Amino acid sequence: MAVDLHALLDPAHTVLVTQECQKGVIGPTPALPQLAEIARRAMIPNAARLAAAARAAGVPVVHCVAARRDDGKGSNHNARLFHGMLKTPVRLLPGSEAVEVIDEIGVDPGDVVLTRLHGLGPMGGTDLDPVLRNLGATTIVGIGVSVNVGMVDFAFDAVNAGYQFVLPRDAVAGIPEDYADAVLDNTLSLVTTLTTTDAVVAAWSGR
Repeated sequence: MAVDLHALLDPAHTVLVTQECQKGVIGPTPALPQLAEIARRAMIPNAARLAAAARAAGVPVVHCVAARRDDGKGSNHNARLFHGMLKTPVRLLPGSEAVEVIDEIGVDPGDVVLTRLHGLGPMGGTDLDPVLRNLGATTIVGIGVSVNVGMVDFAFDAVNAGYQFVLPRDAVAGIPEDYADAVLDNTLSLVTTLTTTDAVVAAWSGR
């Protein structure tokens, strides 16, 4: 069945959510340099376009960033990923530049920024779900990193919570790139509406 993107992405019930589009993850001095390099090729420019189009169309923009205190209180220790992040020289300290949204996307006065200390994605046990419901959202446009873990976790949590999840495949990134494409095609295509930045921008601009 063909999806009516204009109806699905109606600004009256849609929110754009950025996941870990922060300076310490994919910015100039990232904790994950390989992921940041891939993100710069297409994900970051497309994410910037989507944020600008959302604001112009009156679609709320919510930025979800990850942080970790120096003492680790409140953060997970139960997966290899968390231990691996401790070995990077970049610290995602609350209030630091590393947890700021990258300049290409920016934060407008009307945007909402949510910071989490725990978990693999932006929705599990965070403020995101109630914030989205208070914004009247039934559709989430999710962008960011990574397709390896964070975006998969986000999509599943959102669908389990009853949201429609729209995923512009050129506004996400993962490593290696062919693996990320395989996850999009064989896993996320089953639970989300896969589309492109151009299609979302067109829907919001009324074209």
